[in-house]
Amino acid sequence: MSERAGATPLYFEDFAVGQARRYGGRSLTAADIIRFAREFDPQAYHTDPEAAKGSIFGGLVASGLHTQAFVLRMIFDQYLQGGTALASPGIDEVRWTQPVRPGDTLTVETTVTATVPSLSRPDRGLVKMKHVVANQTGTTVMTMLGMAFFKRRPKDRPPG
Repeated sequence: MSERAGATPLYFEDFAVGQARRYGGRSLTAADIIRFAREFDPQAYHTDPEAAKGSIFGGLVASGLHTQAFVLRMIFDQYLQGGTALASPGIDEVRWTQPVRPGDTLTVETTVTATVPSLSRPDRGLVKMKHVVANQTGTTVMTMLGMAFFKRRPKDRPPG
């Protein structure tokens, strides 16, 4: 899927349970991994390629927090940008199932798991999604259960 800039906005009504979208194809470099880790997660296997060789990972790996932030950026840029997301009340579950290494190219498959119209605020609804992140070999490296509030489609805006 290409960048969503300029795309038709996604409203709550545009999400259906079971709907899946695949996007991504962005890569992490060693410099990206080290830069993020030095500021936010300065463990040697994230910041020092030589020290990382002696770690349980056998080499430099991205922080799980870096992977999550990287994926959230892809979700925004390639799935929700131009949409009507209002806010997220949270993430229920994040699992880092395999290490992300320099040069890995990540893709995301997002599946809608629930849509719940707000009873107290009829101008919005909650969309729950499962995000499965894979590397270039198809190996799952992260899963995340997220949710976000989206605006309801105005009556003067037909789907499309």
